[in-house]
Amino acid sequence: MFFVLVAGAAFALHAQDAEAIVRSSRDRIKADTVSTRSRMVIQAKSGSASERLIDQYSKDGPKGKRAVIVFQKPETVAGTRFLTMENSGGADDRWIFLPGLGKVRRIAASEGSGSFVGTDFSYDDISSASRSAALDTHAVLREEQLEGSACYVIQSTPKDSAYQYSKMIQWITKDTRITVKIELYDKKNTLVKIAEMSGLKEVQGRLTATVTKMTTLAAETSTTIFTDIIKYDDPIPESVFTTAYLETGRSR
Repeated sequence: MFFVLVAGAAFALHAQDAEAIVRSSRDRIKADTVSTRSRMVIQAKSGSASERLIDQYSKDGPKGKRAVIVFQKPETVAGTRFLTMENSGGADDRWIFLPGLGKVRRIAASEGSGSFVGTDFSYDDISSASRSAALDTHAVLREEQLEGSACYVIQSTPKDSAYQYSKMIQWITKDTRITVKIELYDKKNTLVKIAEMSGLKEVQGRLTATVTKMTTLAAETSTTIFTDIIKYDDPIPESVFTTAYLETGRSR
């Protein structure tokens, strides 16, 4: 009985440490607001590529982070706007405005696995950076080197069985706490996607990953986001994080 109690206590401590590492990675950059301009390059299986220009604005709020993505180019997607609002301890609230429909549509939690505007990212993937660590159970699988950096390899298992992935395995650097790779597994525990973060740069005193690549293994496609401009702590009007802004593209 003593052995069982000790082993159970050790496991709880290990899980607690794993969650703390994940939290430290997601909360690593301290900024009231983040504004970016990025190029999104979508690579087809055939090798052809298409490019989109997007702006993103994020800001802390009373319930967590809020983020808006605005598609600027090309004309086929220009004016598409997406809003996600974090709910501490629960699923994010999400809305999208598609110019072709001319109205704002709420994205249901059941639609989280759907493709985000024809990219390799799902709606859940887009919201994952602000996903609360409390929504998953975490465990350190091992420690290993990746691209010359010592990393914790942590498995995160969603507590909600409705979430699109059965587990996520992430590589978090021990020194900087940057998440540099994530493996995403479907309900059959098959590896379906790999996210890779690179292009580290010092921006306003903050070490920032400027390249994010999502690869869909079965389809042999990928979407890479190259962040060309990043600004921390620039003022962003509260009205940007509303469905009215999605519809009009104008802040009051």
